[in-house]
Formats: sequence, C-alpha cells, structure tokens
Amino acid sequence: MTDARTVPGKAKPRGRFPHVKVSGGFAFVSGTSSRRPDNTFAGVEVDELGTTNLDIRAQTEAVIGNLADILAEVGAGLSDIVQITTFLVNMNDFGGYNEVYAQHFDETGPARTTVAVHQLPHPHLLIEIQAIASIPEEQS
Repeated sequence: MTDARTVPGKAKPRGRFPHVKVSGGFAFVSGTSSRRPDNTFAGVEVDELGTTNLDIRAQTEAVIGNLADILAEVGAGLSDIVQITTFLVNMNDFGGYNEVYAQHFDETGPARTTVAVHQLPHPHLLIEIQAIASIPEEQS
C-alpha cells in the first residue's frame, strides 16, 4: 500500500508534497520545521524594535513534536523512527540541537545524519528534520 498524506492541523506544505508517504511498511516524513499552522514559528521572538531572537532548543523541540504528530497520523511514533536526517543552518547550533534530541532519543534510537545547509525555506528557520519510521505491524 502506498499512501501520501497531509496532516490536518499541521502547517500546510510550502509546495506540492505530502507531510508523509507510507510505502512498504515505512513512513517517509518530508522535511519538517517548527512552523505552526498559522505560519508562525516556534523558537522565534521579535521585539518591538524588530530584533529577532532565534532559539535552536525551542525550534528542535517543536520539530520533534511535529514529527510525532505526523507519525501518529499513520500509526507510528518517535520510537518507530529508524533514520533521521537533520539540516542545520549553523553548526554552532549543534550543541543545543543535540541537547534537546537527547531528551527524546538515545544510542538505541534512529541512525542519524546532521548536515549544515546554506539556508532553509524561511530566514527564521534554524533546523529542519526528515525521518523514516517503521510502521508497527498492526498499523501497516
């Protein structure tokens, strides 16, 4: 069975692609950010003078939360993730990202690759994660 879905209540993809595609017992989650359904971003504060503060920890937590919500739509969870690819705009954020990541995953968790990228689809984004999860047998 192949099934591609956008998930109700999540930010609409900024292109013609699904949040998740299910095939061969796996869920392939498209790159996911901290963007909310109203197109604001978790981990972003702008003061009255327009000074922007971007928080890698808050963005990472929001991304992982979005991944969990998307996976739940297809009957899987964070513990079912077998591979994660993380895109960071700045490797100086690696420590903060790793700190939050370690609250959700350990050495028995998914295989992981983290790469630096020049930019993501919005200047307030510090991080994007794509994931592959195995869907539990009773769900697939």
